[in-house]
Amino acid sequence: MNSRPASPRSQHQAPRLSDFRILVVPGLHGSGPGHWQSRWQRLYPAFERVEQEHWDQPDLPRWSQRLDERLQQSERPVVIVAHSFGCLTTVHCTARGHADGAQNKIAAALLVAPADPDKFQVASLVERALPFPALVVGSSNDPWMTAPRAAHWAAVWGADFLDAGALGHINAESGLGDWAAGQSLLQQLLAGLPLEAGYPLDGVRR
Repeated sequence: MNSRPASPRSQHQAPRLSDFRILVVPGLHGSGPGHWQSRWQRLYPAFERVEQEHWDQPDLPRWSQRLDERLQQSERPVVIVAHSFGCLTTVHCTARGHADGAQNKIAAALLVAPADPDKFQVASLVERALPFPALVVGSSNDPWMTAPRAAHWAAVWGADFLDAGALGHINAESGLGDWAAGQSLLQQLLAGLPLEAGYPLDGVRR
């Protein structure tokens, strides 16, 4: 049998969805069956939803704790796919004080149409830079967060920002279906990660 040395590409392949544990973090009221987050979960059954006890109560510490509990259960690097108040939940979960540094298990986050922290009076709780790569996707006519405000918060969080155009709150009412463009953004986010044999869980990107 002939054997050849592995090519550089095979030795250093780009990360794939299967390399990560994908946690879906919805916003207020959860994401109904028509929401792209729910549709993605049907397309990718391995995606896991972070459930909240009371979807109609935007309690940032409680929501953040629930996400933290799920992160504590992770042995693989995690990628967060968050929407609206779920974006604020993700940011707050990385704040100092969470047990055992669970935030270090997050490899990257896709933060779509974040809710405006000022509207929920939680700005002081999410004013921090994220310790992992993130992409904030905003909309030019989002009623919950204007594009300039979303760009501002992306800068605060140390995240990249993309104005996706007039997509409303980028939810079920936006009529995005499976939101193929969003799936491409997720793949692009993963492709930019410095992964080889796996993302280190010590919070140090190599």
